[in-house]
Amino acid sequence: MEATPTTVKVNGAEIRKLRIHAGQSTSELATVARLSERYVNHLENGYRTRMRPHSYSRLRQALGLPADSTQLLHPTEGPQETR
Repeated sequence: MEATPTTVKVNGAEIRKLRIHAGQSTSELATVARLSERYVNHLENGYRTRMRPHSYSRLRQALGLPADSTQLLHPTEGPQETR
């Protein structure tokens, strides 16, 4: 049985690109994903690079990505990496 990762490393530039493409402001994305606007801003700007799986799932859903999408993950790490 494979353990659920404690955090996933995300690609802030990709989050920003998808948010802009969806026509959402940082505030709108944060509201839909049930995250703080500051947290989303920190992810996009690279101040934060890791998220807990439940927050990552909400962000992915808010951006309209399918459950099996790895598009938001940092390119140097796979979906199951932990730190």
